[in-house]
Amino acid sequence: MTIPELQAHMADGSLTSSELTRAYLRRIKNVDPKIHSVLRTSPTALRQAAASDARHRRGATLGPLDGIPVLLKDNVDTHDMPTTAGSLALAGSPPDADATLVTRLREAGAVILGKTNLSEWANFRATKPTSGWSAVGGQTHNPYVLDRNPCGSSSGSAAALAASLSQVAIGTETDGSIVCPAGMNGVVGHKPSLGLVSQSGVVPISAEQDTAGPMARNVIDTALTFSVLSEGRGPGPAPGAADRGTGLRGKRIGLWRLPSLGPDVDAVMTRTAKKLRKAGAVVVEVTPPYQARLAELEFPALLSEFHRDVDAYLGTREGPRNLAELIEFNRAHPEEQACFAGQELFEQALAAPPTTDPKYRAMRAELKDLSRRSLDETMAAHRLDAIAAPTNPPAWTTDCARGDNDVIPSSTPAAVAGYPSLSVPAGSVDELPVGLLLMAGDRQDGKLLSLGAAVEHRLKAWRAPRYLATVGSGAPR
Repeated sequence: MTIPELQAHMADGSLTSSELTRAYLRRIKNVDPKIHSVLRTSPTALRQAAASDARHRRGATLGPLDGIPVLLKDNVDTHDMPTTAGSLALAGSPPDADATLVTRLREAGAVILGKTNLSEWANFRATKPTSGWSAVGGQTHNPYVLDRNPCGSSSGSAAALAASLSQVAIGTETDGSIVCPAGMNGVVGHKPSLGLVSQSGVVPISAEQDTAGPMARNVIDTALTFSVLSEGRGPGPAPGAADRGTGLRGKRIGLWRLPSLGPDVDAVMTRTAKKLRKAGAVVVEVTPPYQARLAELEFPALLSEFHRDVDAYLGTREGPRNLAELIEFNRAHPEEQACFAGQELFEQALAAPPTTDPKYRAMRAELKDLSRRSLDETMAAHRLDAIAAPTNPPAWTTDCARGDNDVIPSSTPAAVAGYPSLSVPAGSVDELPVGLLLMAGDRQDGKLLSLGAAVEHRLKAWRAPRYLATVGSGAPR
């Protein structure tokens, strides 16, 4: 069910927010022990729902999210629940205030249902991390096949949505951390244009690339949530603008195939292109330029930015006050090393040049220029409405000793450029979901969501998970 359908039921009295919230709380209790996606539920969730019910009875609702349960990734500050980024270092007192995006959700009447697990420190601690693992929450599993990985770092948000533990969820991304979990867990994830959603009160990696964004089981719920998160900060989406029957006619989509993700994923892309063409879209194959240079420059720039931004954030919290103290905390707490021991990225960030260094500034300037040109030049050369690529490979097995197997280049151009991207379900390989990543120009979020709704309607690829223990390479597709 979509948010508009739920609101119609609330309006005619056949559903209350209290009933909806209790249903999701029951599912968390009954289903989440299989996947470990929810760290905690809010002690005030039912009070929030009751307040929404009173507004519905008075005819004084606050908008489409009024009474709708939302889960937050646990790097988004909440004054009434811990915010840990998955680390025991932040597991003491809650932050003093809500993140700005949480304030927006509360003002829109949303029910803050709880907090989701994540890859600890948003996967920016070790060189060989295991996505979905944190010292606070342990390992989140992929609901489709439980021995497979949920991808990072918004792993708990995506897995919880796949398991129908909330209507919508909030994730965060620096490069791939909304869209990859969305793709791998068969849900929708939107990485907004940089600056449309406030970064205030979100545990950072880099102010130059970080953004929170909405995730849901369908595009309409994702778009409605984005309209709340971004209110007053730029062009909002037009969730109903896509005429789903004709929304693809005449649209020009560039397909970046990425054969490095394997023949099974490429076959999903071939089937996807055929369906889009049948719906009237023009699909042309493209290869955005400058990708090797972006891969070379991005990581060193992020190290400098992380040191600056995490120091500023830690200064607002009890516990380690800066990155150097955080490194010492991890050395002193064996629980932080239960899955993987490394904190090489922390150590490299501590030694990285400051963001005042001319070499760093030249790197970030080149990154911004090349990432934007990679998309702008490709879109202009082929007169494209969007660029599409596979979001993810089939989920790999979770293995603490090996770490992730996740060189996934499709998220990088939009992430570095600060342009919007949107992953919608495209198909599956051996029961494991594969997403289609759509990218567009700066502040084109509304058009991208509208196009995404039309693509979703044409592909009809969403399938409920079956919580399989494992799956073999010869299993039916």
